[in-house]
Amino acid sequence: MLSERKNIMQLIAEACTTGARQHEACRIIGISAKTFQRWTSGKSDEDGRLTASHDPINKLTEIERQRILSIANSNEYRNLPPSQIVPKLADQGIYIASEATFYRLLHEKKQLKHRNKSKVSRAVNRPRAFIATAPNEVYTWDITYLPTHIKGVFLYLYLVLDIFSRKIVGWQIHSEELSSLAADMMKDICRREKVSPNQVVLHSDNGSPMKGATMLATLQELGVIPSFSRPSVSNDNPYSESIFRTLKYRPEYPEKAFSDLRAARLWVKDFVCWYNEEHQHSGIKFVTPMQRHSGEDIDILANRKRVYAEAKNRNPSRWSGETRNWNRINEVLLNPEKCNTQIKETEAA
Repeated sequence: MLSERKNIMQLIAEACTTGARQHEACRIIGISAKTFQRWTSGKSDEDGRLTASHDPINKLTEIERQRILSIANSNEYRNLPPSQIVPKLADQGIYIASEATFYRLLHEKKQLKHRNKSKVSRAVNRPRAFIATAPNEVYTWDITYLPTHIKGVFLYLYLVLDIFSRKIVGWQIHSEELSSLAADMMKDICRREKVSPNQVVLHSDNGSPMKGATMLATLQELGVIPSFSRPSVSNDNPYSESIFRTLKYRPEYPEKAFSDLRAARLWVKDFVCWYNEEHQHSGIKFVTPMQRHSGEDIDILANRKRVYAEAKNRNPSRWSGETRNWNRINEVLLNPEKCNTQIKETEAA
C-alpha cells in the first residue's frame, strides 16, 4: 500500500513539474487534492482515494439478512410483497428492515417474483414510429359505431386515412364487424391507389377485425405492412380518432339515428367528398387532402408565400417580424419518439 502511494505521489509530482495543475493531476489519477496534500504532509495513513470502498456502518449482519429472508418465505408472508409484509410486522410492534431492504435481499436471492395467483403485469412496448414523406406510405384505419333507430343496434363505418395527405382513401359501412369485410376494403384501396408490395404501412388498434386471420392473410398477399396500437391506448392511433371526431361533430351530422344502411352510406359519401375536396385542413397548412395527395399543394403554398412577401414589401410597417409560415410540411410522424415529437417543416421544393 505504501509503495503504491509513493508511486502515485511521484506521478503527480512529475506532472506538476511539467506544468500540470495539481488538482487536475489528482483528479485524473483518482484521488482528491486534499488526499494528496495529506499524504505529502505525513499526517495520516488513511486511504483517501476516490475509488476506495468502505462498508457502511449500518450494514446488515448475516444473521439479520437470514432473518429477513426467513420472514419473507414463511407460511404467513410468502404470498405477500414486502409492501404488505412491513406494515403487518409494524402492527405487531416489530421492525426488521425497510421495504427497500426486503426487495433488495429478495432480488439478490432471485426470489423477487410474482407472489400471488393474479396474472403478472405485462410490459407493452410503444408501437414502432413511422414517418410519411409522401402519399400512400402510411395509412391508419379504424371502425366507429353509427346509431340506428333500434336501440343497441349499430352500423359500422370502416375508414382508412392517409396520414401524409389526410385523404380518406377508402371507406365502407356494414351492419357487422368482420375481418373479411376489412380485407375486401383493403384490396379495393390498393387497386385504386396503385399500391405496390411493401409500399404501405397500415396502422390500427387491436380489434378482432384488424387482427383477424382473413385480414392478416390479405395484407400479406397485398404486401401491406401491418402495425398495431397498444391495447386500450387510443393515442396510438390519433389520426383515425381525430377524423371520427370531425365526422360526428359536423353540423350536418344527423341529430337522430340513421334510418337504415342506405341513409348512412349516402351521408358518409357526402362527408367524404367535403372532407377530401373542400375541407382546408389545419394540419397540412390549410389545403385540402386531395390537393396534398396529388401534389397541387406545392404550388398553392408557394403562391401564398409569394403573396405575403409582396404584401410585406408594399407595406412593411404592418409586420413586426416574418410573414406567416407557408412552408410545406414534408414529414408526418405516427407515434414518434419523445425526443422527436414535433412535425418537421422544411422549405418546399
